[in-house]
Amino acid sequence: MYHLFSVDDHIVEPADVWSSRVSAKYREVAPHVVREDDREFWCWENTREATMGLNAVAGKPRSEWGMEPARFTDMIPGCYNPTARAADLISNGIFASVAFPTLPGFGGRKFATFTDKDLALECVRAWNDFVIDEWCGAAPEVFVPMTIAPTWDAELAAAEIRRCLDRGTKALCWIEDPANIGLPGYHTDFWDPMWAVCQEAELPVCMHIGSASASVSLEGRIPIVEIAAAFAGAARSSVNMMCSPIPRTFPGLKLVWSEGGIGWIPAAIERADRQWLRHKAWTHLDDTMPSEIARRNMWFCMIEEPVGLKYRHDFSIDRILWESDYPHADTPWPDTQAAVHELFADVPEDEVRKITRSNAEELFKFPLSQRLIDAHTPAVVG
Repeated sequence: MYHLFSVDDHIVEPADVWSSRVSAKYREVAPHVVREDDREFWCWENTREATMGLNAVAGKPRSEWGMEPARFTDMIPGCYNPTARAADLISNGIFASVAFPTLPGFGGRKFATFTDKDLALECVRAWNDFVIDEWCGAAPEVFVPMTIAPTWDAELAAAEIRRCLDRGTKALCWIEDPANIGLPGYHTDFWDPMWAVCQEAELPVCMHIGSASASVSLEGRIPIVEIAAAFAGAARSSVNMMCSPIPRTFPGLKLVWSEGGIGWIPAAIERADRQWLRHKAWTHLDDTMPSEIARRNMWFCMIEEPVGLKYRHDFSIDRILWESDYPHADTPWPDTQAAVHELFADVPEDEVRKITRSNAEELFKFPLSQRLIDAHTPAVVG
């Protein structure tokens, strides 16, 4: 049995995450669930959104998949209940999990669109308190605390990160490229207060594909092309960061690119280095190559990517992480062990261990629970 550490899963927020945590004056305008015409919607301020689970189809036959669950009862409990989630993961040999938000967007950017920024800040803090107290509190040996930050103000972001560090967070959920959604980009010093805190705390910064998109709803669209080509966003965003001043100003940053895959990395860094050298003189670039930044500051994640594994040594075996993507359509759950066995059949055992668990254990400072492993694993395979 493989002992797995998933660095990318997703929380479908229960209906009371915000209504039970924000100030009384905000409870009617903070995100809450309403039912209409036999389906449920998230509502806040003057907005209504149909996104309940963002393709949360785990546990359903593929013939029954659809764009969105219409209500919580259309999902298995593990989508939104942390106790059920922990049981589901452990049943598949997944003994640690980093989980991204759903309603706030994968990087928490949705709250920046709120008219009332005091409400937005309360919503950020409410989500973080929910994750630390309720979600991770339900299975602290399994769930790695990852929190969000205000994406509209770097000083507020730094302050919230510090608050969450004091509460035990082990990662920051952030956005791939804020310039894509009208915020200051990574070729400015706007975000320096936040980066400084992350570097000092050695806090991994996890950036999910789609986190720099203004909308999380897939309603009315066929997602196949968007999902299949999602690695392009990770490639562009990570190369943008490699070429930015941020990892040069903060050389200790730990930057994680989630669900973007790994097969494209050797070609991307090879081309980035070539362009760096060709344009170095007239753009006054330094001597630190993009590929050096990638190998020093970046980790990349994969689910099922046989082609990517062929080229793993053209990047760095120590910077590749495994992800489950529960409960989204990409997840191999509930057949995770079989999928991992097929994927790593020709990979040496020491490399399998690095990719499936030990790289993540070191990065997030979160060792797998030996107690859980002993209780649920008859023998070690990987």
